[in-house]
Amino acid sequence: MILILSSPSGAGKTTLAKKIIDLDPTFKLSVSCTTREPRENEVDGVDYKFLSIKEFSKFKFKNLFLEHAEVFGNYYGTLKSEIQENQKLGLNLIFDIDWQGTEQIVQSGIKGLVTVFILPPSIIELEYRLKKREQNNKQEISKRMYFAKKEISHWKDYKYVLINKDLQQTVDYLLTIIKLENKNNFN
Repeated sequence: MILILSSPSGAGKTTLAKKIIDLDPTFKLSVSCTTREPRENEVDGVDYKFLSIKEFSKFKFKNLFLEHAEVFGNYYGTLKSEIQENQKLGLNLIFDIDWQGTEQIVQSGIKGLVTVFILPPSIIELEYRLKKREQNNKQEISKRMYFAKKEISHWKDYKYVLINKDLQQTVDYLLTIIKLENKNNFN
């Protein structure tokens, strides 16, 4: 299974992905490439594969990405080899990507795809979560809030939509979706 979780920044997709991986060892987080600078606690090759713009452009030119997008002035992409290696190992992958990447993966025709859009309980709560992170200044939060409204408009392109009001309840819903999809599509 390839489980895609998308949401505006701050709605909880990364936290949800990590929870699913903790609860189900058959899942592994797909490690995207990015040109952005690593945050304080991030490890190259674990959280992201950190690339220079030149390296990213070279990979893109060689058509090595399954999907790629520019988000907040940085480039992100998933290498095709990432999927192939994990499928050979029999692992399910979780993608923590935006709607642009999801659209490209859907168009690729890849098998075993399950798409879930995560919504915040409200725009006010989303802004609160972004402020609570303490990773972004006021200008960055304003920019993320502006784009969040655009991102949210893509919820209708996903098979499932969840409102992440209560983390444990949302995890439980995701586990139910995984069981349902496994039963209907992968047995």
